Amino acid sequence: MSSQETGAEELLRRASARALTIATAESCTGGMLGAAITATPGASDVYLGGFITYSNAMKRALLGVPAAALRAFGAVSEEVAAEMARGARAATGADLAVSITGIAGPGGSEHKPEGRVCFALAHAAGIRAQTVEFGPLGREVVRMAARDHALKLLVLALG
Repeated sequence: MSSQETGAEELLRRASARALTIATAESCTGGMLGAAITATPGASDVYLGGFITYSNAMKRALLGVPAAALRAFGAVSEEVAAEMARGARAATGADLAVSITGIAGPGGSEHKPEGRVCFALAHAAGIRAQTVEFGPLGREVVRMAARDHALKLLVLALG
């Protein structure tokens, strides 16, 4: 990536070079990732679309996240992030899908603190999920950090 190239520009360049398509599923970022991708010229060549599933009901209805997974693990979990990414990929037919679900703040709990964000990446070879503890940096900072981390995950997945 050149010093002038953004993460979204690099993502689109790499995806286009490999003729791969991308989809997103977002919760705590509320569409910030999709907005970052579509702000870049040429996004329509590789970005199929995204889902903003802020509520558990929408995670179930639009992405097919099982109610049992939401009950057992909670919305902020690697298990639910994996289901979100799987659902976005299945619904769009994208080669690669990324999901974001977390607690941007304020708030959180002892078990799920503010700044915890779970991500998953779904592709033909399977699904990989991870949790990042950004910490109580404030709502907007956590949301931007989550957006940027998801972009990095996509870029890395594209080699």
